[in-house]
Amino acid sequence: MSLYHPVGIGSLELPGNLFLAPIAGYTDRAFRSLCVEQGADFTCTELISAEALVRKGVNTSPLIRRADRETRYAVQLFGADPQTLYQAAALLSPYHPDVVDLNCGCPVPKVVKTGSGSALMRQPALLGRLVEALVRSSGKHLGSVPVTVKMRSGWDTSSINYALCARIAVESGAALVSLHPRTRAQGYGGKSNWGHIQDLVSRLSIPVAGSGDLFSPEDAKAMFHETRCAAVLFARGALGNPFIFSATRSLLRTGSYTPTPEAERLRTGLRHLRLLARDWGEPIACREMRKHFCAYTKGIPGGAPLRNKFVHAETIEEYAALCAAAEVAQE
Repeated sequence: MSLYHPVGIGSLELPGNLFLAPIAGYTDRAFRSLCVEQGADFTCTELISAEALVRKGVNTSPLIRRADRETRYAVQLFGADPQTLYQAAALLSPYHPDVVDLNCGCPVPKVVKTGSGSALMRQPALLGRLVEALVRSSGKHLGSVPVTVKMRSGWDTSSINYALCARIAVESGAALVSLHPRTRAQGYGGKSNWGHIQDLVSRLSIPVAGSGDLFSPEDAKAMFHETRCAAVLFARGALGNPFIFSATRSLLRTGSYTPTPEAERLRTGLRHLRLLARDWGEPIACREMRKHFCAYTKGIPGGAPLRNKFVHAETIEEYAALCAAAEVAQE
């Protein structure tokens, strides 16, 4: 079988196996739209607080809505109370997500202190009850769309329990498990252990998606070869680089790909900004895009002084002028 191939998640059939991972503060509708345009087969919102959704948080709706050209997407929820997760999933009905994903991997303190995210790796039984709640809610309110789980290898090196947590998730109704093979204690440091992904693939009867240290098409190809995972999730490797999806697809299908020119990266960043402004307004979009443009300009000649200018830009016009000047300088 070709490394690039269709994937089934429960009743959902996807045309390919290159996914965008949920990333807090980054996988907004604008960015997801660009990733889909570049060939992402499946995308996911950034993590959404189930409690905020139930309490009708004012900033929640723009995070949940489907992006332009996004035909298949997941909404990722985090929480630690089964009833709240059930209610939150029910409220997703107007958005018609194709999948509901439970976050069991986020390591940031403000999520972990609520008992959510990677803290759930310390409570496998609760993790199972949360999956069950989402499955029940999906069956009653969402047309039985699949429920998936994204987890880490464990809390720390003394409690590597991804196999147990994944088994419980599957027994509770999960249709796919995504594994980021680092512990919560590692955060995003050190090296991810792809051996954990390979091991989980051998244990589960449902698809396993792999994440961790995927910064190039070659990395994705290597993960497919080494782990035999059903799909890969690009996270940090996609930031400022939605082109990684089309490049990886080309590598897997033809054995080669053409790097994206610097000018195209800048133009795409500017499109990202305009899409973001449509959702949040120009002032907020310009502030948010500072971090994105730091990623879009990574590796570009003269990128450091350009980034120093981008972080002070306050209008779309200023961003456009900086991009135009940078293109001229590269000619």
